[in-house]
Amino acid sequence: MLYIKNLLTYILLLPLVGAGVLLLIPASNKTLLRLVALNFSCLTFVLSIFLWVFFNKSVGSFQFVNKFLWIPILNINFTMGIDGISLFFILLTTLLIPLCLLASWDSIQVDVKNFLIAFLVMEFFLIGVFCILDLLLFYIFFESVLIPMFLIVGVWGSRERKIRAAYFFFLYTLLGSVLMLLSILYIYYQVGTTDYEVLLTFSFSPLEQKIMWFAFFASFATKVPMVPVHLWLPEAHVEAPTSGSVILAGVLLKLGTYGFIRFSFPLFPEACFYFAPFVYAMSVVGIVYTSFTAIRQTDFKRIIAYTSVAHMNLVMVGLFSFNIIGLEGAILQSLSHGFVASALFLIIGVVYDRHHTRMVKYYGGLVHTMPLYVMIFLFFTMSNIGLPGTGSFVGEFLILTGSFKTNTTITFISATGMIIGGCYSLWLFNRIAYGNLKTQYFQTYLDINKREFLTFFPLILGTFVMGLYPQVFLESIHLSVNTLVEFMYF
Repeated sequence: MLYIKNLLTYILLLPLVGAGVLLLIPASNKTLLRLVALNFSCLTFVLSIFLWVFFNKSVGSFQFVNKFLWIPILNINFTMGIDGISLFFILLTTLLIPLCLLASWDSIQVDVKNFLIAFLVMEFFLIGVFCILDLLLFYIFFESVLIPMFLIVGVWGSRERKIRAAYFFFLYTLLGSVLMLLSILYIYYQVGTTDYEVLLTFSFSPLEQKIMWFAFFASFATKVPMVPVHLWLPEAHVEAPTSGSVILAGVLLKLGTYGFIRFSFPLFPEACFYFAPFVYAMSVVGIVYTSFTAIRQTDFKRIIAYTSVAHMNLVMVGLFSFNIIGLEGAILQSLSHGFVASALFLIIGVVYDRHHTRMVKYYGGLVHTMPLYVMIFLFFTMSNIGLPGTGSFVGEFLILTGSFKTNTTITFISATGMIIGGCYSLWLFNRIAYGNLKTQYFQTYLDINKREFLTFFPLILGTFVMGLYPQVFLESIHLSVNTLVEFMYF
C-alpha cells in the first residue's frame, strides 16, 4: 500500500504543484487561473480526508511517517508524520484554503495570478508546519508562512494602512522567533540532531528547560497571540482582504497553540509546570481585557479580531491545565474557532463586497432585506458565544472542566470572559440585523448568492457535527493526547 504510506507527501506537494501550474497560465486568463487554483486546493482537501479515513485511531504514535535525506552530514533529515493532534489541523487548513479562494472569486481583481499562487504556497507551508517531525525544518516552515501572508495583507489589503499592518504583522512574529532559532541551535549542539522523535528521548536539565521554554514561548505566544504581544492581530485583520482574515483567524493563530502542544510540552515538561502560573495570569488578562475591548469597537472586523484573541487565550488555559480533558478541549476549541471565526470574517466580507464599509453604524435592519444572510450570521453568533449544540460549547466545556481540576480561580475568571462574549456578540448582531434599514447610506441590498452559500455550508456542517457528536474528533485525538500527557508526567 505504497500510495497510502506516501499520502502525506502527496498532500504536502500538491499545492506547490498547483502554484507551478498557475505560473504557466497567462495572467490575463483570470477565470482559468481561479478554476485551476480551486481544483488543486479541493483535491488537496479530498486527499486529506483519506488521511483521516486511513488513520489508525488505536495508535498513539506517529503515522504516515516518511523520511528523506536532507543534510546527512549534519544528521538533519526531512521527516514527516502525523498523529491525532496534527491530523485535524491539516484538515482545517485544506478545508479553509478552497473557501478562501471562493470568497475572493469576485472581490480580488488586481494581480489575480500572484494572489492565487500566494495562497497555494501558504497552504504548502502550513501543511508542512503540522506534519514536519524535525525541529529545524519546523522552524523553516513556521517562519516561511509569514512571507505569503505578508504579501496578501500588504498587496491585496483593502485600505491605505495595509503596508503598515503588513510590516507590523511580519516584524512582531519574526522578532519573537529569533530566540527560538537560537534555542534550536543549542539543542542541535547538545543532542547532535533536530529529529523530533530522538529529542523526545533526551532529557534537558531544569535550567536548560526554563531558558529554552521561554525562548519558544516568545515565538508561540506572539502567534497565539497573548496580551501584550497581540497588537499586530487587529491591525492585520482590519487591513487584510476577507480571504486573508479567514486564513489568519482560521489557521495561523493555531500555529502558536500547536507549537506549545508539539514542542514545549514534551521537550520542556518541568519548565511548563514551573511557568504555568505566569501563563495563566497572561491568559486571563487576555480573555477579560480583549473581551471588554471588543465591546467598544466600531469596526466590524476589529470586533471579531478581538474576540479571536479572547478565544485563543481560553485555549491556552485549557492547554496549561495539563490533563487530558483540558488538552482535548483546547484542541477542539482551536478547531471550532477555526470554523466559527472564519465564518464570521466571511460574513463581514459579504457586506463589505456590497457596500465597501465595515463601520457598524452604517448597517441596520438587514433582516428585512437579507434574511438568509442574517440567519447564517445568527447561527455563527450563537456558536461564538458557545451555545450548546455547537462545537464551541464542547470545547469550552472541556477546557473549563479540565482547568477546574487544576485552578478553580482561573476557571472562574475565564468563565466570566464567556459572559462578556455574550454581550459583544449579541450587541453586534442586534445592531446589524434589527432596527430600521439605513437607506440614507445604501440603496440596494442583495442576499447571499449561491457561491457565498457554498463557502458557508462546510463551516456550518463542521460546527454542527462537532457540537452534536464530538466523539468523531475525540476518538482520533484521544490516544495522541494520552501519549503527550505520559511524556509530561513520566
